[in-house]
Amino acid sequence: MHFSAQQNHLLMSLPAEVQKRLFPYLKPITLPLGKVLYEAGEIQQEVFFPTDSIISLLNVMENGASAEISVVGNEGLVGVSLFMGGESTPSRALVQSAGSALQLSALRLKEEFDRHGDLLLLLLRYTQSLITQMAQTAVCNRHHTIDQQLCRWLLLSLDRLPGNQLIMTQELIANMLGVRREGVTDAAGKLQKLGVIEYHRGHINVLDRPQLEALCCECYAVVKKETDRLLPWHPNNNSG
Repeated sequence: MHFSAQQNHLLMSLPAEVQKRLFPYLKPITLPLGKVLYEAGEIQQEVFFPTDSIISLLNVMENGASAEISVVGNEGLVGVSLFMGGESTPSRALVQSAGSALQLSALRLKEEFDRHGDLLLLLLRYTQSLITQMAQTAVCNRHHTIDQQLCRWLLLSLDRLPGNQLIMTQELIANMLGVRREGVTDAAGKLQKLGVIEYHRGHINVLDRPQLEALCCECYAVVKKETDRLLPWHPNNNSG
């Protein structure tokens, strides 16, 4: 349990006294690819701290079309509406990359949040970084090419995984970006020809990250810079 908690930067940024109050209530869960953690409009009963999984927050239209508004990995948590007071959002939370997470009940989170201490300050900063990512994604989807959007998406995903490999079909990527599958196939093909990625049967291996960053629009750098500014990760002995 403690080993898993060490994989989530948000949890490990908390002072030791807060960790002692929260950690006994963290429940390890396995998250298979495609699992829905909550649907749009559902009252949320718990939050999830990803350890080696990635969760996509998607807004879904009436006709079933969807687009990703943000990704959450080991830097954060899924379920900000619980401590923001809204209890639900118009988003769907979907497992984009299989792995595990730590689950915490709404009651325990609110109890600690209402102490108006370190957890409150950390979660508000995290929420600001999430808002930045959502806003930049909206701008990127409107003004940048599918090629650039794919580069941004790959980089944001890589930052939340331990290695250089992603398991993701082109159809799922198209659903995340809200574009046609043919557009993703074309963009991925260009990256493969340039030697930036290797793609085979849903496995994406990033071979040249510097070139991937060079091909990306400014949106990835904006999000990363703001996330790093708001959420500097320190082991718990430096944050207590």
